[in-house]
Amino acid sequence: MNRGAAGRAGGLAAALPAALFAALAGTALHRQELPATGAALPLGAVAALLLLASLQLFLGAAFRTLIPTAVCGAGCYVLAGWWSGMEPGKRLIAGHLAGMIWVYGIVAVTVVMLVWCRRYRR
Repeated sequence: MNRGAAGRAGGLAAALPAALFAALAGTALHRQELPATGAALPLGAVAALLLLASLQLFLGAAFRTLIPTAVCGAGCYVLAGWWSGMEPGKRLIAGHLAGMIWVYGIVAVTVVMLVWCRRYRR
């Protein structure tokens, strides 16, 4: 196995647990709100997206390929989508503002991090 293939394999092996961690931690964090005048600001969803972005940046810089960054984002999106699509009594991510920012923000953050991590490619 050459060095590039080993880097990609290691990146995939690191991206899947990172996606699971980001999905679990982000889902737990996304409902935290800061009460403001009249409306609550969904700062937990923003913090969850920053957590995902930092994990994707680490993967892109450490393995010098875009594949782990994309796999982490896709895995996190699949898990968050699954948890938001469960039946109403078991749903972990509800259809409120913070939930929508978290689920749809995963796609936006992943695209931004893929563009950003292009500079780390070999």
